[in-house]
Amino acid sequence: MKEETLKLLDSAKARQLMGKLYGENGVDANLARYRDLVEKFVKEFGDKDMMMFSSPGRTEISGNHTDHNHGKVLAGSINLDCAGAAAKNGTDTVNIISETFNQKFSVDLTDLAPSARKAGTVDLVKGLLKGFQEKGYKTGGFDAYITSNVISAAGVSSSAAFEMLLCSMVNMFFNDDQIDVVTYAHVGKYAENEYWDKSSGLLDQMACAVGGLITIDFYNPQDPAVEQIPFDFGSQGHSLIIVNTGKGHADLSADYSSVPGEMKKVAEYFGKEVLAQVKEEDVIADLNRVREYAGDRSVMRALHFFEENRRVEAEVAALKENRFDDFLKGITASGNSSWKWLQNCYTTANVQEQGISVALALTELFIADKGRGACRIHGGGFAGVIMAMLPNDLVDEYTDYIEKALGQGSAYKMSIRPYGSICLNQKM
Repeated sequence: MKEETLKLLDSAKARQLMGKLYGENGVDANLARYRDLVEKFVKEFGDKDMMMFSSPGRTEISGNHTDHNHGKVLAGSINLDCAGAAAKNGTDTVNIISETFNQKFSVDLTDLAPSARKAGTVDLVKGLLKGFQEKGYKTGGFDAYITSNVISAAGVSSSAAFEMLLCSMVNMFFNDDQIDVVTYAHVGKYAENEYWDKSSGLLDQMACAVGGLITIDFYNPQDPAVEQIPFDFGSQGHSLIIVNTGKGHADLSADYSSVPGEMKKVAEYFGKEVLAQVKEEDVIADLNRVREYAGDRSVMRALHFFEENRRVEAEVAALKENRFDDFLKGITASGNSSWKWLQNCYTTANVQEQGISVALALTELFIADKGRGACRIHGGGFAGVIMAMLPNDLVDEYTDYIEKALGQGSAYKMSIRPYGSICLNQKM
């Protein structure tokens, strides 16, 4: 109920949790944010036995376009998130209000077929609910009021954050908190694959659901190997900066889907489904016939996959062994490979639109002048965001520099939060 929930937010444990999720500077603002969520939920749905939820966006530190071919990644949950207040309603209807995107809609649990266009939030929610049902889990009606500050359509997984938030709600309300986060990720992947026709892997959902700094090996995608890396970037005097280049990638599904498709075409030549089942030396040994069968860009993207997997291993080792300079070199190498081999910095449908490339070029000039830092493309690519890892004493100067070129508010200083998708009531 409202009064109990507001009292919970006034507790010392609530302040501690907000510090872990958003940093000490974000405690008061986010406590106010959740109080506002509670008030708006009650206004829209009535004073019910509600719970509060949070699911973060994610940063991909290395492992660009490897997950869908069962490769390796290094990623982390960030301090931008999708937050919601929700309660069961005792019906077969899910009612959702998304404040950020000005959406209000209902989904009937007895009619979860996708629309003909297979797009939009309603189809995504239907896909999530159907995904749980297909796996034998319970679903039911609930009301949710949701807000998000995860940058939309820009490579920090605003959609996956939303998906994992709803997964947390379904888990808590109808499955006694017994569903593991790997299942969350598979349900989110199912929804995107089947209800959006988007050939996404598991990286986004896993990073949002698990939380913290993690490395994931997707060789066995039904049970991916997840390892949390206890490393604090702040201890190295560096900050992670995400720069929004101005155009989202929401309308670039064909470019995005071409990457896993072309990689799998190379695997297909060897009678395999994904590149993780193929050896790089076999591709090189039979290169001419592979090129003829799959095409040159497919081969280049396959070579990126193999080398990127090794980079993830090297970067994880560097972090564990506190070789931070070697870690930064790995980020730079990953970015160069994405630009030259993976070729996902801009769409060939419009070669004059290259926001990612411009942002990377400017950032590389800045880093070369200062002699410190690293940068790379971030996320699916073709448009969206880049990532920079910079010494703290350069962050303000870089922010002024890049925002002068790309616009005010385009640079975001991030931190890695220790929790993935959670019900806040359980942590307070």
